Amino acid sequence: MIKKWFWVVGFCCLGLWSAAQELKSPNGNLSLSFAVEDGGVPTYSLHYKNKTVVKPSRLGFTLTGNTRKSEFGGETDAGKTQSESSLASGFKVVDRQELTFDETWQPVWGESKDIRNHYNELAVTLQQDDSKRKMVIRFRVYDEGVGFRYEFPEQQDLAYLVVKEEETEFAMTGDHTAFWIPGDYDTQEYNYTTSRLSEIRGLMQEAITPNASQTPFSPTGVQTALMMKTDDGLYINIHEAALIDFACMHLNLDDKNFVFKSWLTPDANGTKGNLQTPARSPWRTIMVSDDARDILAATLTLNLNEPSKIEDTSWIKPTKYVGVWWEMITGKSEWSYTYDLPSVHIGKTDYTQVKPHGRHGATTANVKRYIDFAAAHGFDGVLVEGWNIGWEDWFGNAKDYVFDFVTPYPDFDLDEIRAYAKSKGVKMIMHHETSGSIRNYERHLDQAYQFMKDNGYDAVKTGYVGNIIPRGEYHYSQWINNHYQYALEKAAEYQIMINAHEAVRPTGLSRTWPNLIGNESARGTEYQAFGGDRNHPNHVTILPFTRQIGGPMDYTPGIFEMDISKVNPNNDSWVNSTLANQLALYVTMYSPLQMAADLPENYERFMDAFQFIKDVALDWDESKYLEAEPGEYVTVARKAKGTNTWFVGNVAGKNGHTSELEFGFLDPGKKYTATIYADAKNAHYRDNPQAYTISKKSITRKSKLKLRSAPGGGYAIHIQEVVR
Repeated sequence: MIKKWFWVVGFCCLGLWSAAQELKSPNGNLSLSFAVEDGGVPTYSLHYKNKTVVKPSRLGFTLTGNTRKSEFGGETDAGKTQSESSLASGFKVVDRQELTFDETWQPVWGESKDIRNHYNELAVTLQQDDSKRKMVIRFRVYDEGVGFRYEFPEQQDLAYLVVKEEETEFAMTGDHTAFWIPGDYDTQEYNYTTSRLSEIRGLMQEAITPNASQTPFSPTGVQTALMMKTDDGLYINIHEAALIDFACMHLNLDDKNFVFKSWLTPDANGTKGNLQTPARSPWRTIMVSDDARDILAATLTLNLNEPSKIEDTSWIKPTKYVGVWWEMITGKSEWSYTYDLPSVHIGKTDYTQVKPHGRHGATTANVKRYIDFAAAHGFDGVLVEGWNIGWEDWFGNAKDYVFDFVTPYPDFDLDEIRAYAKSKGVKMIMHHETSGSIRNYERHLDQAYQFMKDNGYDAVKTGYVGNIIPRGEYHYSQWINNHYQYALEKAAEYQIMINAHEAVRPTGLSRTWPNLIGNESARGTEYQAFGGDRNHPNHVTILPFTRQIGGPMDYTPGIFEMDISKVNPNNDSWVNSTLANQLALYVTMYSPLQMAADLPENYERFMDAFQFIKDVALDWDESKYLEAEPGEYVTVARKAKGTNTWFVGNVAGKNGHTSELEFGFLDPGKKYTATIYADAKNAHYRDNPQAYTISKKSITRKSKLKLRSAPGGGYAIHIQEVVR
């Protein structure tokens, strides 16, 4: 590790500090300028290879209410109109510090075994003339982009902050093409729309599709990570990193001037955060390149998070699993046990006195069938949803005591399942659906985690479907984000891995808490079974540029039967993908947690293709992004951890794609066998999705290969060294 510190301190220089200060990336391609403009307004701008990326943009906050410590018995602000104060103007620079930092660190799991963290930093301390309040803005410039955050030192006149608005701007240079989903306080589960910035307003109503909980906030509001492309070929990505004790950031667009402004998720009372100094915001991140592959390969989000706080990480294991899930999603079976109950009272309702409806998925016999399948094909675990009482009355009524997380249905024999899974060498994966009832989950959390450990469960899929309880809170507010963090840290105490669904989208926290091995936080495979044209074929070519910028996604790939009516005759949904595309997702959609989501009987029809899912790795030494264009195609090569085996995946959008692959990432002087799973010539995601070919070729690092992906298609390649 190399650290270089350059201190620039001295009151004799204060007059010079009002001028713009420049900070370059280590390779010199990115240049950030900071200045305090007229009125003491802090601003920044960003250039890439002498092209403007972000025009001068304002920084700061608007506060409301008291900022000093209150004394008991003294006058309070209760019942008074809350006054506003600005942390966005009236500043002068009183200190600045620069440093260069360079280290290489090893993640517990990841796309690469080594990650370089190399940046130049500028920390500017600002002070308001009138209030004497201080704020630090810390910039870090990497080769792939910039991160900046606000820091609030402990001080007499700024002990507490109640945030009314964050004033951070991102002023774009023109009417860029954007890949966006509607800004929403409660869900990210939307299809992506591709449009000009000026078209967002006109397309917003169509883009907002129904969800179990949703709160759109603006006709020009969008979510991060936001991906854009300029007319002159720059790729720009705006997101945030290290979201801790803060509200989730969205972006609201001034579509006349193409200026985005930070838009924080409010708490139930309408304010957007409560902080006690010393405090800091998450990092606001901007990545930029003239090569889309650089956006996908960037490690900026992870690097802006703190190192792991878990000392012994030996219990954190990448996991490949199957589960009693898709059959419920498609409607083939159900989470619930009976139709007899108009409502459920946990601890009082007697399930031995009701008639089973016969459609319950999580029965002992059915779960054992999945355990057998997992054991026969080398899978690590089996997820079971609907095993616990309460599913007859779990959604839509703002019910507090909705589940207890420990009591099984009468037809789920916990002891028998535990013993059977152990005998087969298979781990069971727990499911905790909270129905958004935060208080109830926290009330039961220790008991639920201890129950898991007592019964051999090392991982849990959590869910937050529906509106949040306490009523009036949102999924992405500061208060609820703190709940997700509390559950994650508490899980680490019990050595439990978390796969969080419906929670806030990730921001690189898996570096600090690597037991966060999965998130949903976007529209996943389940929507393919919810009727209509749910997931566009372009969807999986956009997610790596947006949702996955913050961390891996539990997308639940591996669907082989695209016609859902063949699973459930009452469901006419269609999976917009070819079978080869589904295989490729295990490579292109990185995650240390990967599900083979389809039914065992569907895999048994295509065992030759299923072999790729069995073979594909979960943890990697290297990742090479070979081709990328958002909304069109993504091609990735990854080297399995501790081996000389590579896997290549390509997914294509509705236009299809032709790749001309080169294999320069392979070792010189060695020969390899490539097993290629590809779309057949007549494959198409709607007309002929199950048409695929499997072939073998001998290759070296000098080989070239031309492969065509059908519309909504792709290919997957397993490359093994020939050992003489």
